[in-house]
Amino acid sequence: MQISKLAPIGVLAASIAGGILFFYLSSNLSKERKKVHIEQMISELINFVIFIWVGKIAINFSLFVQDPLAIFAYPSDSRSFYIAVLCSSVSLFLKSKKGRENVVSLLKSFLPVFLVGSFLYEFIYIVFLSKGGPNGYFILITIVLLLFLLLNGRLSTKLLFVTILAGWCFGVLFLTFIQPFVTVFGYIIAPWFVGLFFIVNFFIIFRKRDF
Repeated sequence: MQISKLAPIGVLAASIAGGILFFYLSSNLSKERKKVHIEQMISELINFVIFIWVGKIAINFSLFVQDPLAIFAYPSDSRSFYIAVLCSSVSLFLKSKKGRENVVSLLKSFLPVFLVGSFLYEFIYIVFLSKGGPNGYFILITIVLLLFLLLNGRLSTKLLFVTILAGWCFGVLFLTFIQPFVTVFGYIIAPWFVGLFFIVNFFIIFRKRDF
């Protein structure tokens, strides 16, 4: 039972590590720049995990007040995930305003990490943890990842990001209509969140001249 509880955390960590390794091996940046970008990504990922816990505490605040340790028994749900995305976005915005974080560089570095990490996460569950055959999201993330690999270097960075963003978002939206639910890294994703995610990132991409 303990192993089964820890399995999702291990799969997620291994998937993200695989995505970061792919970025390190495939990026044409200097070793120094790659190291800086990886440190930034890891820092933001740690913050994201902290924000998920903040979201879980906020959602179950009455229980947390009565028995703080009991909160550890509650799994993080989609609401915690949404709160973490919101908090991370606000944190990045404030850091960007203060000149402490380059959001554009972070997005450029994180895109391949997210795509490869998502692919590995789904692949591990399907092949090694006997979760059935390929699901809709696995097929989608495979197509989007292949599209990224084919277009990377052939399109401008801005156009590449818009293409991948649109492909992923509209693909997930399509899946929400033909499947009971769609999960990303184990979290159920609602259609409204995908739409909002697309609009916000689309705005960031076209607002930044250095993208």
